[in-house]
Amino acid sequence: MTVQSPGKTPSRKQRLQEKQRRQLAVVDTVDKAEVKVRKAEAELAVAVVEAVEVFGDEDVASQGLDMPVETIRRFVDLAVTAKAAEDEDGA
Repeated sequence: MTVQSPGKTPSRKQRLQEKQRRQLAVVDTVDKAEVKVRKAEAELAVAVVEAVEVFGDEDVASQGLDMPVETIRRFVDLAVTAKAAEDEDGA
């Protein structure tokens, strides 16, 4: 917040700058949250792949995890894609 003298109305420029500052702060917060979500999804994908291996297949893992098969497949696909990208970067 900008420091203003009491009773003085901020100029249009000051109001615009403050609005832009708040907008940029919100965009930054959303960007950081998206990074956290992607990381959490990647970790969950690895865990789901492990669960599929332990349970034997996607259908049984779906029942054991109480998670729809479509969701299991989405996380398995995410893990496969991440692994392929990792292998490509390391090659």
